[in-house]
Amino acid sequence: MSTTRREAIGRMGGGLGAIGLTSALGDSARMHFPGRAKRVIHLFMNGGPFGPDFFEPKPLLTKYSGQRPPGADLRTERPTGGLLASPYGYRRHGQSGLEISELLPRISAHADDLCVLRACHTDNPNHGPALLLMNNGTMTERVPSMGSWLSYGLGSENENLPSYVVLCPGRPVRFSVLWSSAFLPAQHQGLYINHAQTDPKQLIPWLRNERMGAGEQRRQLDLLRELNQGHLEARGGLDLALSGRIQTMETAFRMQTAASDAFDLSLEPGAVRELYGNSHFSNGCLLARRLVERGVRFVQVYYGNGQPWDTHSKHDEQTRKLAADIDLPIAALLSDLKQRGLLEDTLVVWGGEFGRTPVSENGNGRDHNPHGFCMWMAGGGARGGTAYGATDDFGFKAAEGRMHIHDVHATLLHLLGIDHERLVYRYAGRDYRLTDVHGSVPAAVLA
Repeated sequence: MSTTRREAIGRMGGGLGAIGLTSALGDSARMHFPGRAKRVIHLFMNGGPFGPDFFEPKPLLTKYSGQRPPGADLRTERPTGGLLASPYGYRRHGQSGLEISELLPRISAHADDLCVLRACHTDNPNHGPALLLMNNGTMTERVPSMGSWLSYGLGSENENLPSYVVLCPGRPVRFSVLWSSAFLPAQHQGLYINHAQTDPKQLIPWLRNERMGAGEQRRQLDLLRELNQGHLEARGGLDLALSGRIQTMETAFRMQTAASDAFDLSLEPGAVRELYGNSHFSNGCLLARRLVERGVRFVQVYYGNGQPWDTHSKHDEQTRKLAADIDLPIAALLSDLKQRGLLEDTLVVWGGEFGRTPVSENGNGRDHNPHGFCMWMAGGGARGGTAYGATDDFGFKAAEGRMHIHDVHATLLHLLGIDHERLVYRYAGRDYRLTDVHGSVPAAVLA
């Protein structure tokens, strides 16, 4: 066996080497231990929300507004001024008494399902590196994305649909590295869908072959498969790129039927459509529910194209609009999943690539803040009604219960039944994993 091929063979520690290369085994055979979650919906607020606007009240921001006391003088990417108060009121909600801002009245009804991570932190204040770290576990390009690792580790629950789908409006070409499978087998690449349209034929180009019927397509694909399989066997069956291509072509053929159903929002009752609303993000949340209930392992819903949460000016005005736009569809998604019995084994994750500063920029703006920010998880074995960790008095830096992005990824994998230290792929002479050489799972966030 050549060195290149030997190094390209994926493996998972503890004798689970084949689990990323097949979907024939049951879930229990693919897990390191029993997992509470089977699938993940990642609601990605690209640009970075300010945690104290939503899930961590900071009354000292108001008391010291305009000032820059010790603790509020961390270095920022751009010149900033004094502390900028967050004007939104807070109330306790649910049996847990979880504190949530007035900006999210509908999501507040799900307080007992939310596990708020108040002290997340990352390594870089720039969007590009921070996006890579959040989505790929490293600031280096050409490594597998989080969704690709999950697909590789757990396989697919539905052979007619891809195991990893990315919903992002527009044509975000420079984002594509965030859902790349890199050196993992090609079938674990995220399927990018522009959900600005709702017609399945517009959502997915070439969904229908207008010149060839299904029978003729099947015969053509069988011939291609036979030729590719012979080519593969002549090379010892170890060309993972070719194996992935064979499987991807089969999935694409089967998707002609399955995707027409899964991506067709017109099949939803009017009352359900009304429950979610009619924005791009609403469509994304509803599509996410339709996909996970059909066995898709990992669905990412990007809030817009670019960084819509990047509020360097007019922060309060923009935040009100952004909050109103996410409150209805996210609450609907949580209600819908729970009503269908899916929330208990579907992990919903919310957050951006970093947060925003408690000090002001451009008057009523906030700069990037990698030192401390909020995320939350719901369902899938996360401990609902919990606020874990805390930032300092002003919401600038993670202080208690600190969770680095590697810890977030390790926790996500743990809830899926995967030991993050054993989800390993050997490539180019070294072992790679989503969490690099870091990551721990805080017991306090597990149900």
